[in-house]
Amino acid sequence: MLSVIKHISWLLLAALSYDAAAQTQFDLNQSFKALYSAELGTTRKCLDSAPNRYAVCSEALRGEGNAPFILFHGENSPIVVLTHGLSDSPFYVSAIASELYDSGYTVIAPLLPGHGLKNASDDMQDEQLAERWQAHLSDVIGLARDYTGQVTLGGFSTGGALSVDYYLKHPDHVNGLLLFSGALALNSNVEALSRIWGVKTLAKWLDGDYQTAGPNPQKYPNVASFAGLELMDVIRAIRERLEAGTTIKVPLFIAHSQVDQTTPIEGVIDLLSYVDADNTFYVIDAEHRLCHADLVVNRLLLEKMNFNKNRADLSETCAVPQVNPQFFPMARALRGFVEFAL
Repeated sequence: MLSVIKHISWLLLAALSYDAAAQTQFDLNQSFKALYSAELGTTRKCLDSAPNRYAVCSEALRGEGNAPFILFHGENSPIVVLTHGLSDSPFYVSAIASELYDSGYTVIAPLLPGHGLKNASDDMQDEQLAERWQAHLSDVIGLARDYTGQVTLGGFSTGGALSVDYYLKHPDHVNGLLLFSGALALNSNVEALSRIWGVKTLAKWLDGDYQTAGPNPQKYPNVASFAGLELMDVIRAIRERLEAGTTIKVPLFIAHSQVDQTTPIEGVIDLLSYVDADNTFYVIDAEHRLCHADLVVNRLLLEKMNFNKNRADLSETCAVPQVNPQFFPMARALRGFVEFAL
């Protein structure tokens, strides 16, 4: 009789635990959806959502691959907010998100304002674009902090820069930083042009009617010149804070290609000089000739990308996405870092 009572008690506890986790997941999903209802208008649950994956779709988006998503691991799991790069979408962080999920993390992948849209001209010429990125990331982090005291911030390219920017302003909110092709420096020509008075006005003229359709359904065909200058403003603000004496005191993971021409590796090397904490720097050697955007691409991601080579300019370097040949060693290093350093 006693064993029966114990068994029933265990079943009741398991049911209550399941109900609590399910309620937490539901609440998180609904709060996440509300953020994008304000940003995108009418929204719905994406068709490719699953029990552990919730994605927010809208008619304003180019497709489901552009949608923000959550991978929910459990009620008390730590949370990573993992942010995509300039001109792309949460699709580009999905392979990294899967690695973090498998390591026990709930992963929130937001969609930055102006991204993933069928029509992005007005957003990509908005004088407050960088401030909107920062505010949206802050909102998402606030949502995550409702469920956990501290969050780990990660990002690809621009997402990495925004993560560092947030940490420098709110160090007590962040448990660690994960940077993938982190945009802590831009091509030297871009950096030089960004110093010219009135260049943002010229950039808007050059961007014209910004086109969002191209060979890759998961990102825009080109980076808007004006948006690139907005990113440069964020990078400069980071440099100013660091040079004023602020240091990074949380564990830091960096993965970067030695031959990255879009966000040169010198940017993250310089960042490391301001780090006073455990860190892992995973460098993809020059011999692999790995392009900026390909660092986060594994074979499954490439297959899901549905890139149309017939619409691409094959004469351009890095025009056609490729698998990162070092993705799995990089992922092992990431899993080791989050297990032992965070």
